[in-house]
Amino acid sequence: MCRRRAVRFNLDVTAPADIDGLSLAALKALVVQLLSKVAEQEQLIADLREENAQLKGLSGRPRIKPSGMENTGETKPPGKRGKQRRRGKITPRVAVEDRVIKARVPPGSRFKGYETYVVHDVVLRAEVVRYRRERWITPDGTTVLAALPPGVVGHFGPELRRFVLAQHHQGQVTVPRLVAQLRGIGVSISKRQVMRLLIAGQDGFLTEARDVLRVGLETAAWISVDDTGARHAGKNGFCTQIGNDDFTWFGTRPSKSRLNFLDLLRAGHTDYVINQAALDYMRGRALAGPVINQLAAPRQMRFTDQAAWQTHLDRLGISALQVTPDPVCIATEGALWGSVQAHGLLRDMVIVSDDAGQFAVGQHALCWVHAERLVHKLDAFTDLHRTAQQRMRALIWWFYDDLKAYRAEPTARRRGELRARFERIFRRRTGFVTLDRLLQRLHANKPELLMVLDRPEIPLHTNGSERDIRLHVTKRKVSGGTRSADGRDCRDAFLGLMRTTAKLGVAFWDYLGDRLCIPGQPVIPYLPDLIRCRGQPT
Repeated sequence: MCRRRAVRFNLDVTAPADIDGLSLAALKALVVQLLSKVAEQEQLIADLREENAQLKGLSGRPRIKPSGMENTGETKPPGKRGKQRRRGKITPRVAVEDRVIKARVPPGSRFKGYETYVVHDVVLRAEVVRYRRERWITPDGTTVLAALPPGVVGHFGPELRRFVLAQHHQGQVTVPRLVAQLRGIGVSISKRQVMRLLIAGQDGFLTEARDVLRVGLETAAWISVDDTGARHAGKNGFCTQIGNDDFTWFGTRPSKSRLNFLDLLRAGHTDYVINQAALDYMRGRALAGPVINQLAAPRQMRFTDQAAWQTHLDRLGISALQVTPDPVCIATEGALWGSVQAHGLLRDMVIVSDDAGQFAVGQHALCWVHAERLVHKLDAFTDLHRTAQQRMRALIWWFYDDLKAYRAEPTARRRGELRARFERIFRRRTGFVTLDRLLQRLHANKPELLMVLDRPEIPLHTNGSERDIRLHVTKRKVSGGTRSADGRDCRDAFLGLMRTTAKLGVAFWDYLGDRLCIPGQPVIPYLPDLIRCRGQPT
C-alpha cells in the first residue's frame, strides 16, 4: 500500500498593516522572507509531482507516444524531413465548361489573351417534371401506356434517390436533417417518404451486398472479424463485421454467440448439412460419440431450414438430452459449419480476430496488437513490476517487428528461429505473478499467434476490422438504432457497400448513379465480380 503524504500549505508571513510606513531595510527583509517562502513552496510542489508520478508508475514527466504497434520499427525515408507537403494539382472529375468574362478597359487597350481560373461548384435545385404518358388502345382492346424513364420509382427521380442515400449513409445525415435539407432546396417531401426512399425497393442492393460476402468468403485467403453493440427494435444487439482488403460486410443480430457467427458465415444460405466437416467439428467440440454416430447414420444429410433441422434432432432424441456440453448447441454448430463448407465458403481461409471466443472456428489467427495490449494494461505497483512489464513489452514489440520483416521475406530458417524465440519470450518468469500468468495464457495461444509463419499473407492485427466497425459505431451514435428488419438490413448493406467501393477504388456516388440508372453515369461493374478478379492469383 502506498500512503500519500498529507501536506499543509502555510505561509508564516504576516503582512504589516501599512507597508508605506516601513523603512527600506524593513522592506528588503520582508521581500527576502517572501522569496524564501516561494522557493520552499516550489520545491514542495515539485516533490509532490514526483511522488504522484511514482504512484502512477511513471518516471518523471510522462512521454506520450503514438498508440499501436504497427508504426513501431518503421523508419522515415531519408530526405523527407523538414519538407512541407504541398497540395497536388486538382483534376476535375467532370467536364469543364468554358465561360469568357469580359473586362472593362479604357479605349486604346491591347488584348493579351486569357488567364485561366478553374472554379468547382455544385448546383442544388428542385426539379419537377410532369410526364405526359401516351395511352393507346390496340385493335384487340389492350391498353398500352408509355413507360416511365429508367430509374423513376414512385414520384421521385433517381437523382433525388441518390442524394438521399449518399447523404444518409455516407454523409451520416439523420432523417430529420435530411428532410430539412430537401425542403430548404425546394422539394416537397415528408419524413415518411424519405424513410421509404431509404428502405423500400432496395432488394438489388441487398442482393449485391450478400453476393459480396459470398464471393469474399469463396476467394479470399483470409478475413478479419470484429463486432460492436447495436440497437434494434428497442433492444440491445450486436453488429458483426467480416472483411479484408477487398470487401466489407456487416450483419446485425440479437446475439454474438458462435451459433450466430456460423450463421452469418453461411452468407444467406439457410440449410443445415451433416458432412465430414460437420462431424469433425463435433468431435473437436467434445460431443459424445453415440450422438455423433446417430447424426452420421446414412439418412438425410441436408435440411432446408431450422425447423427441419430441429425436427430431425427431436426425432433422434438429442433435444431431450440434459448433459454438458449441450448436444443440441454443438450439433447445430457442426451442421452450420457443414453448410459453410458444403457451399464452398472458407476453404483454406484464415480468420483473424481479437481472441473473442465466438470467432474461434476453422483456421484461426490472433491479433498481436490485442495480445500486447493485455500486457500494457496490467496494473503494476512496484518498481520491480514496472520494470518487468516494460521489459516484456519491449521484447514483444521487437518480436512483432521481426514478424513483419518475415512476412516480407519468409524463409524456413527464419521460421524456426522465430518459433524458438517465441518460446524464450513467453516462458519467462519475471517474479510478477500476474504478468507470469498472462504470459502462460499467451503461450497457450501459440498456434494462433504464430499462424503468420505458415501463412505469411495474413495480417498481424485486426486494424482493418477496427476501421470498418468504426463506421457502424459512428452511425449508431448519430442515428441511434433501427426499428424494422428492412431498415436494419438496409443500414448494414449500404454501410458495407460503401466501404467495399472505397476498397475497390470506386466512388460511392458513381456506384449509386449506375445502380439507379441515372443517364450519363460511368458503368460500375458488379462488385462481387471485381472482388473475384482481385482474389484470383496472378
